[in-house]
Amino acid sequence: MPDSANSNSDHGQAVPNKAKRPSFAHVDYEEACRRARALIPFLKHRAAAMEEATQMTIEVKSAIHDTGLFRYMQPKYWGGMELPYVSMVDINDLLAQGDASAAWTFTNLAGHHRLLTLWPMQCQEEIWGEDPDIGIASGIAYFQGRARQVDGGLEVSGKWGFSSAVDVSEWNMLACIVYDGEKPVDWVMCMIPRADYEIIDDWQTLGMRGTGSRSVRCDQVFVPRHRVQSMAVALPGHEFAGLKVHQNPIYRIPLSAFGGYGIGGCMVGNAQGALDEMIEHVQQRSTAYTGAKMRDIQSVQYRIALAAGKIDAARIWLRHDCMQANDIVNQGGSFDTLTKHRYRRNATMAVKMATEAVDILHEMAGANGIYDSAPLQRRFRDAHAAAGHINFSMDTQLPGYGLVALGGAFKSPTF
Repeated sequence: MPDSANSNSDHGQAVPNKAKRPSFAHVDYEEACRRARALIPFLKHRAAAMEEATQMTIEVKSAIHDTGLFRYMQPKYWGGMELPYVSMVDINDLLAQGDASAAWTFTNLAGHHRLLTLWPMQCQEEIWGEDPDIGIASGIAYFQGRARQVDGGLEVSGKWGFSSAVDVSEWNMLACIVYDGEKPVDWVMCMIPRADYEIIDDWQTLGMRGTGSRSVRCDQVFVPRHRVQSMAVALPGHEFAGLKVHQNPIYRIPLSAFGGYGIGGCMVGNAQGALDEMIEHVQQRSTAYTGAKMRDIQSVQYRIALAAGKIDAARIWLRHDCMQANDIVNQGGSFDTLTKHRYRRNATMAVKMATEAVDILHEMAGANGIYDSAPLQRRFRDAHAAAGHINFSMDTQLPGYGLVALGGAFKSPTF
């Protein structure tokens, strides 16, 4: 660990005593990608079991923990890898080539390790002090939670949907609006332990079944002030206390602009998995009715090329934006409103292309693509289930860019 991690004080904040724990701070980007790639066959083999369980299985969770990849965005201060921001796309892309649900669950758990760096060090110590591998789920819709100020913190109530990985998590990062009477005064995320919220078994879905993205509910739960982090960056005097210690630029890239990039990487990887499986299928088969080799049919060649081109374009787009954002913060720059909307637009359109690639391949599969036993059928269902995420809604994400580009004003306290 760096010397600053062992000092008594960092930027005026008390630094907690850190117990001896497994560290992955020595793992670099290339090694992390190698470990992710090595997991692809295992994740393919376990995909059906995860789908049946409707959550990440113990075997899959343990296998990923053994690699340390859950901590690829966690600060080295806590024994994490602290990899470059482009790994948000690359690691998730690789894992999803094995199984989209496993990668999506991983993305949420690992992404929350990045977000926790924003909280005060007292909160980080409470959660990571004993177990830096601990699972953190989330409920990200502010309007689904309501809070009021009480002595020492907040009282929180609400019901949040789509809390991916909640079954394998010990904490939840739940969003809510803080009210003074009926007036909203802050938009915050609260770290709440599993004992304080109820998990609702409502995850029966078309696809992405293995993510276990169930709803959660809590009623008048007290959350101490050190476990509350304002996300209303537009409010005067706003700060992220944890960034006084964790100064790597990757932690200053705004969630409002890049919330879809990690899960977007999953969708590119899912499409790549579909392409690889279809290529293998085509190479081994003749048509059922004419006996012609499928690889010699021009329309098959065309569809393979078209799908591959869309996947490559989507991947390049997402990776470029992550590297560009990393460069901007490295150079001390910031992101204006139009730039943030451009990133949101790009993630949405990249996933649209990845979904189109899966559709091209699934249509080409014909009757072979309708069986539950066919991996491509799961890829198809997962692609369309994931495409329903708010971050990938063309109707929701594109108008903001158009509005600002045309000279209109976009206002949001968390943007």
